[in-house]
Amino acid sequence: MRLTIPHETARQAAIHTCWPADAALWEADLGPAEAEFARFLGPLAEPGSDGRRPDLVVYAATARAEANARKALGGRATVVRAAYGDVWARDTGPVFGLENGRLTAVRFRFNGWGGKYELPGDQTIGATIAARAGAEIREVDLTGEGGALEFDGDGTVITTRQCLLNSNRNPRLSEPQVEARLIDALGVKQVIWLDEGLAGDHTDGHVDNLARFVRPGVVACQAPSGSDDPNRKVLDAVARQLGKARDARGRRLEVVRIPSPGRVEDADGAPAAASHMNWVIGPRSVVLPAYNDRARTAAAALTRLFGSRKVFVSPARRILTGGGAFHCVTCNQPAGAG
Repeated sequence: MRLTIPHETARQAAIHTCWPADAALWEADLGPAEAEFARFLGPLAEPGSDGRRPDLVVYAATARAEANARKALGGRATVVRAAYGDVWARDTGPVFGLENGRLTAVRFRFNGWGGKYELPGDQTIGATIAARAGAEIREVDLTGEGGALEFDGDGTVITTRQCLLNSNRNPRLSEPQVEARLIDALGVKQVIWLDEGLAGDHTDGHVDNLARFVRPGVVACQAPSGSDDPNRKVLDAVARQLGKARDARGRRLEVVRIPSPGRVEDADGAPAAASHMNWVIGPRSVVLPAYNDRARTAAAALTRLFGSRKVFVSPARRILTGGGAFHCVTCNQPAGAG
């Protein structure tokens, strides 16, 4: 039986995250980022309709981080001391899947997002998370990150050329070669390629800022907001490309567009990679990152899409200063049968 990567709406055994810890990296944003972590993680620990709740596993790299995480989250989380460089568990952690009911942790080569940010501990936290989960590790001969991959749970993955075909990731591999390795490693049958990502995205175009499956056959992407949206051309191109794509079952995708946050600037006045696609899913919740008042409109659209799940809007401006949002800092572990 092939490996399957469930959609994130499937029952989850655990959600893993790394607490902000490095004052040299976060500077004045460390405390505010911790507050944003505490707020967005809360809804993820709530039980599903079956009464089961995922284990919210929070890794802490320092005694200060451990104390702050315990104080902020109380009994809602399992706090574990571990070494890591920064908070981006989606990328430094494994991609979890199931094979014959057994949990498998797929680990790509991680090179600090193309050599830009190589931090001690980021090479090892993936194995730590896999061991905590009791997963069998599968190493993949491909450089990449979890945020570069979006799964529908039914054999389809979306990724971007800007990331996986980048000379700073896989310079000697062609698109067909990368695609073949994805299919072999992840058990998918169809790879949908988008071209490029958001302005200011230090990850080189991660797909979890561009397009997310709501369920098999239905994918959300963003529509530009405001005349100064720096990603207008990219967002329109993403919608066109998805509209032409077919999934693993040969279906045309239903493409739903959600308003983007528009222009959000970093401390230097340059566009930051703020995205309403970087939501994270809990048993009964979808937690949407907010950067400005446009999050309310996006939340209303997500409420219509997700039905029984409540959409929470949670501030993410401080986490964004580090380079991402809620999906970027979490690693979801699917539950097996039973």
